[in-house]
Amino acid sequence: MVKKQLSHVDSSGKLRMVDVSAKRASRRSAQARCVVITEAEIPAPGTATHALDVLHAARIAGIQAAKQTANLIPLCHPLSLDDIQVDIAQNPNGVSIESMVVTVHNTGVEMEALTACAVAALSVVCSLHDIDPSARIEDLVLLRKTGGKSGDWGRLVNPPE
Repeated sequence: MVKKQLSHVDSSGKLRMVDVSAKRASRRSAQARCVVITEAEIPAPGTATHALDVLHAARIAGIQAAKQTANLIPLCHPLSLDDIQVDIAQNPNGVSIESMVVTVHNTGVEMEALTACAVAALSVVCSLHDIDPSARIEDLVLLRKTGGKSGDWGRLVNPPE
């Protein structure tokens, strides 16, 4: 079995930013997902404090976070993002969050997609804190990525319940 090396560690063990200058720019995308589990009932649209405000704020937080990924994750390349989609839906156990990020660049957008989901989920947890301090984020995963030297990749996943 070939032992792989961490991409951000050089042969002497020092951290480094990966040199992507020799890679060809191409369309790259990544999709991620997570869920927020809560025992609280998220207020329905039309009530004084309703879910649309909470979910809208979380969606904007996720989009903003994707754009700031290089400022949040050390050694992550700053990227120009061509599309960021954050979809949030209520489910019986809380909220499902999915993100899709697209760029034409010489490195991928997996971290941007994961960051969008994570920060959107944190925004939901923050909004729910007073009514459910036990709300939690689970199953933050990269679902698929396309483009680049390593090609397309995806995992078989069951949708959250």
